[in-house]
Amino acid sequence: MEKHNSGNSAGKLYVVGIGPGGPEDRTRRAEKAITESNVVAGYKMYLDLIKDLTEGKEIISSGMTREVERCRAALESAAQGNVVALVSSGDAGIYGMAGLALELNHALEFHVPIETIPGVTSATAAAARIGSPLMLDFAVISLSDLLLSWETIRKRIEAVAGADLVIALYNPKSKKRTLHLKEAVAILLNCRPGSTPVGIVTDAGRPGEKIVLASLDKLLEVDINMTSIIIVGNSTSKIIDGKFITPRGYRI
Repeated sequence: MEKHNSGNSAGKLYVVGIGPGGPEDRTRRAEKAITESNVVAGYKMYLDLIKDLTEGKEIISSGMTREVERCRAALESAAQGNVVALVSSGDAGIYGMAGLALELNHALEFHVPIETIPGVTSATAAAARIGSPLMLDFAVISLSDLLLSWETIRKRIEAVAGADLVIALYNPKSKKRTLHLKEAVAILLNCRPGSTPVGIVTDAGRPGEKIVLASLDKLLEVDINMTSIIIVGNSTSKIIDGKFITPRGYRI
């Protein structure tokens, strides 16, 4: 990669987690960082979710799979003296842009000050909508193999399944990628009964949000897409009064 030595600069890069979608789930720190920035960079879908905060600002927008290009443009703008907000959905440090920004800043020698602004991630947003399934130890795994081999992802699912951890699945299914979810369910069914509670939240916190509570053996019958978060319970998880609960172990 071509390196840039910007020297001292008055610019700054905020890497901002904007939450799962709705303004109610944005933090004050996130809104403050975006408001203070004169440039906002992000995937077009995420920029649409924060239009109320970006009026009059320079916008750097690009499509899916253009993360490196978008991040580099944000760093270049900050190196030129701008205050830039690079936005990610959920939390910027969980499948977001924070790590890439830090890596590129070092590799390309931009020397831009970077501040990561945490956000409400989709796993916790989805969990809150269906009850309290993440009350005990849990793991988060993305089924997308764009940046990681499916073999590696499969081994991680096997390890989590065998450890009896609650598991939250991100990016479970796309139009082209349909077999990974089927294999993940098969792996889980090898370790857990078909009656294990499962919660599916699609478009959490956004218009059109859809919530389904099901069992592991019925999971594949549910309409699932890339904006769905799937939470699969452990051996103690249960449904009580229509809520998905993983008890922490308190005596009641």
